[in-house]
Amino acid sequence: MPKDVTPGKPTTRRYGPEEKAAAVRMVCTLRAELGTDAGMIQRVARQLGYGTESVRLWVNQADIDEGDKPGVSTDEAARVRGLEQEVRELRRANEILKRAATFFGAELDRQHK
Repeated sequence: MPKDVTPGKPTTRRYGPEEKAAAVRMVCTLRAELGTDAGMIQRVARQLGYGTESVRLWVNQADIDEGDKPGVSTDEAARVRGLEQEVRELRRANEILKRAATFFGAELDRQHK
């Protein structure tokens, strides 16, 4: 165990897409060969030095993306995040326009009096 890691304390390691895909492929290959999931995720995680829960989440998401399990696919989640960002930007722009309209409306009223 690395010196800077406290036992029982979660780490913040980030895994790249290649690492995730390799772990998922290993689990899927073992699943196809053995016909069972029993202990496979834990075995692959230990072999690769990854967290068991991380690998389990990647495998579950891969099953969802392939249509084997119900849930929100990675593409759909990205689309929703993009739309939510767009809504935030539009609301912000709308608020700026409302304030500008109020300001200029007040200026016009002052000039006509």
